[in-house]
Amino acid sequence: MPRATPSDDPPPQPPARPDLDDCCHSGCTQCVFDLYDEALERYELALAAWQQRQAHKARPARRADAKGAKSEPQADAPRSTPARGKPRPRR
Repeated sequence: MPRATPSDDPPPQPPARPDLDDCCHSGCTQCVFDLYDEALERYELALAAWQQRQAHKARPARRADAKGAKSEPQADAPRSTPARGKPRPRR
């Protein structure tokens, strides 16, 4: 079996939803549906953290210039011109 590496980051797996028959319907303090709800909350937090890590990995790294300083990404699109019309009066 291959070993996991630090670059491996599989998404978290959702908890299995209990069947209606899994509940005894006696008002337990630790109902299977309460446990499922808690597991679902943990899963949603883990999923959000995983998605954030994936988004961070997908961002292009800024390149360093000749002096070693990181440069901001350059936009190649031309800037839009302001709408033409009556000039605004100065105040």
